[in-house]
Amino acid sequence: MKKKDNLQKYKNLSSEYPYFVYESYSISINNDSLNIEFLFNLADKYFFKPTLKFPKKDFFSTDKLSDNRINNIVFNIGMIELVSYWKAACPPKIIIKPNVLNTEQIKWWKKLYFNGLGEFFYLNDLSPDIEDFVEIISDSENKLTKQTFKTNNDVIVPIGGGKDSIVTLKLLLNSGKKILPFVLNPGKASMGIIEAAGFSRENIIEVQRTIHPQLLKLNELGFLNGHTPFSALLAFISVLSAILTDCKNIALSNESSANEATIRNTNINHQYSKSYEFEKDFRFYVNKYITGDINYFSFLRPLNELQIGKLFSGFSEYFNIFRSCNTGIKTGIWCGKCPKCLFTYIILSPFISQSKLFSIFNKNLLDDKKLLPVFNQLIGKEKTKPFECIGTIDEINAALCRIIQKINSNNLPFLLEYYKNSELFNNYNKTDFNLLLKKYNQENFVNSEFKKFIK
Repeated sequence: MKKKDNLQKYKNLSSEYPYFVYESYSISINNDSLNIEFLFNLADKYFFKPTLKFPKKDFFSTDKLSDNRINNIVFNIGMIELVSYWKAACPPKIIIKPNVLNTEQIKWWKKLYFNGLGEFFYLNDLSPDIEDFVEIISDSENKLTKQTFKTNNDVIVPIGGGKDSIVTLKLLLNSGKKILPFVLNPGKASMGIIEAAGFSRENIIEVQRTIHPQLLKLNELGFLNGHTPFSALLAFISVLSAILTDCKNIALSNESSANEATIRNTNINHQYSKSYEFEKDFRFYVNKYITGDINYFSFLRPLNELQIGKLFSGFSEYFNIFRSCNTGIKTGIWCGKCPKCLFTYIILSPFISQSKLFSIFNKNLLDDKKLLPVFNQLIGKEKTKPFECIGTIDEINAALCRIIQKINSNNLPFLLEYYKNSELFNNYNKTDFNLLLKKYNQENFVNSEFKKFIK
């Protein structure tokens, strides 16, 4: 992605639209679903009504389907949902009307907005200061109270379309624990994974999120646009899902690699809301302000991408189902052109044969000359990594060295031949690959009950 010089546009928009209001939220329940609607207001000129819909399932706890039981978490979902709409003009003030936020909460939300929008600010060539980029004003006297819930020891596992959530799902299924897959806006890949694991649609939590059409119109009109901390939204929605189903545990699939900055020597991280820092902050916030009865943690945090790739290589029944490609995740294809496709091909190559990978991706991505610019970003030859959810530069280089050793041929695919003749190969070829497969990142919130399933 290329940077755009949008500083003047940013100044003009934030001046023309000086405030953004979180007006309200509503909760309605009918025979089929739990429905949530938010109302946001951009300087009394544009109004947005995004929605969430939870189709009712037999395993929902009926006593939780009431406003007073879920009021707190729904309000907080609105706090993270609003950032997608605020960013269109970046008004200098955000006014929160539904409920009170104290000073600590305001500081918490400012940190999340600032770091979660790091990529957005960078690609629009903006350099805001965390203290001054926005003022959050609490304009309410209605105080929310922390809730207590009776929970079981079941586990919610959010399912995307990629290999990571498959590894979490399989390891926890093998543990004998009762698992509830959770899917936001189900697509072909995520539903394929769930069905392959033996679940029917009646036995999963599904949530349908709609973006208000007015935001898409503003994008077309040239308002500011870019990446938002989607995984933070997923985190808050998963807590509501846990409350509705009496589940104590939410097991994410964010690995240690998500902690690495996307842009060298900065804190800008495409995966900020998948990072350990966010996980730590989120656990604190939920425990202090929402409920102390939910255990949100990343099951794969102790592992790196190489270890996850090795584990995934043992689940061949998912090879033709999983999709990590943003272009193809809903339609069920691999585009074969993007950073995620190339990264996935590289990280799996030490553990899965080239012939099998060819059958998965329908081509040898390591022999595609057009992917050289992306390849250079992945291996660290450029200032920025691709703005995607990918592994670390060290992991990618170690994987490439291992692939070259594994192929052991003078007739290497184009990208491998290019890499073998680089200084990076000379530097990383001394890496102890097996040692990387034994690493265990101690910065995690996997408790002793779950550690035994991953070590």
